[in-house]
Amino acid sequence: MLADSKAFSGFSVDDPERARSFYADVLGLEVSEQNGMLTLHLGGGTDVLVYPKPNHEPASFTVLNFPVPDVQAAVDALTERGVRFERYAGTPMETDEKGVFRQGGPLIAWFTDPAGNVLSVIEE
Repeated sequence: MLADSKAFSGFSVDDPERARSFYADVLGLEVSEQNGMLTLHLGGGTDVLVYPKPNHEPASFTVLNFPVPDVQAAVDALTERGVRFERYAGTPMETDEKGVFRQGGPLIAWFTDPAGNVLSVIEE
């Protein structure tokens, strides 16, 4: 029944205007707005819904991953744009001084949007 549905993902934020500014101006994504909700237009034709929620609480997991060819270059470029990467010291997901996880698997670095949702850049 749903096999041919063009499904999409979504997550909440507490301040849609601040989110729009972050996703468009800082991350450089195409963002549209309709009925008080945002749509992030990602590469490959994927859309993600970002909706306001007055009692928003950030997810305890990564809500959006951005595959990139070079995580270190992406971290450097985003840091220059004001993005702060998470540091996980003393945990199984320990990151280096720039916030890059290098302990096995693909290189990955996590950061948050203004609403506290966790995003990542992950090496392809």
